[in-house]
Amino acid sequence: MENILFEVCCGCAEDAVQAEAGGAGRIELNNALFLGGLTPSIGTLEAVKARVNIPVMCMVRPREGGFCYTDYDYDTICRDAVQLVRAGADGIVFGFLNSDGTVDEARCADFLARVRAENPNLETVFHRAIDVVPNVFRALDALIALGVTRVLTSGQRASAPAGAETIRQMLEYAAGRIDILPGGGINAGNVHAFIAQTGVHSVHASARSLRHDTSVCGNPEIFFGGQIDGKGVPEDEYKVTDSALVAAVLRAIEG
Repeated sequence: MENILFEVCCGCAEDAVQAEAGGAGRIELNNALFLGGLTPSIGTLEAVKARVNIPVMCMVRPREGGFCYTDYDYDTICRDAVQLVRAGADGIVFGFLNSDGTVDEARCADFLARVRAENPNLETVFHRAIDVVPNVFRALDALIALGVTRVLTSGQRASAPAGAETIRQMLEYAAGRIDILPGGGINAGNVHAFIAQTGVHSVHASARSLRHDTSVCGNPEIFFGGQIDGKGVPEDEYKVTDSALVAAVLRAIEG
């Protein structure tokens, strides 16, 4: 398969370096990937831009837990986005929904005007908020009218392979008016068949391996993050993008 762009979801500067080393064509830069991705810091973006040459899309999401934001949240999002664009972001990843799950077209329009004022050529990406809208094709109509560059989607299913048929329909419906970028659950084992089934021209995935930090092992009772049923996320491990896994996905794309 030719001309398939692989966008890698990254959470730090090292992730971005590893992604480019493995052959990624584009980066989506986040913070807190465990929460689905939140806004990265300006320092993170600057560190990434100093080290990689491929385009960097920056998430703007101030919190976990939905996409219908308070005025405080929205003000923060707009301020973050403007600063990220000024710091060199090649694109901004965003998503605003109304309380009923439909696209908040008024906020999208206002937000897009603000970031385009900083860079008229900025790429704009509506993230997987589209996977919870009640009618994905009406959502696409709204985003096309707003001039959004592309949407990131799993086809409204738990993973992109599970949502492959909807993604194929979205691609057909879009007819080149907006890019459809599938993401969620894509890996070296399924990417070739997924592309053949859907006809997409790009894919989005993380390609991460586990790393350990023994500095916290002296007291296993302590958890610095949240806990569920008395169990916390392990404090002695974290994940980083692995260039070998990125390269494996690209080899699988090529078949």
